[in-house]
Amino acid sequence: MVTTLITSKMQQLTTVNVKDKTMGFFSWHTNDTQEPIWNIWTGKAKTVHMFDNQGNSWREDNYEGYGDFGGKDYYELLAEMNGLDSDRGLGITLAFSGDPHITPNLAINPDWQWKDEPPLDHEGQGHWG
Repeated sequence: MVTTLITSKMQQLTTVNVKDKTMGFFSWHTNDTQEPIWNIWTGKAKTVHMFDNQGNSWREDNYEGYGDFGGKDYYELLAEMNGLDSDRGLGITLAFSGDPHITPNLAINPDWQWKDEPPLDHEGQGHWG
């Protein structure tokens, strides 16, 4: 079964096919510097670290735009942090549900300490202005 989520945020339509993990770009601003997280296709990518609320971190040097940081999927981690199974689809559903939840942090600083503050979405999806 393929689950498709369609969300509309700020007049922007994003379709995510949960079965095919790489549909569409995901990007945010870092929690520490508020810089957009650019994907490698822009030539502006920087090393970014993803942090959970248990003190774990993942380093990503070449972000491709699909939510994977250092081999860990952002939405799988979001699901895990909220007591759900490690499932990207569950994480995406929770992220866009409007229900209370905690999220991973994304930072340039490798010594960042997790805070209960979600990273802001980057409307350009890590590629466009």
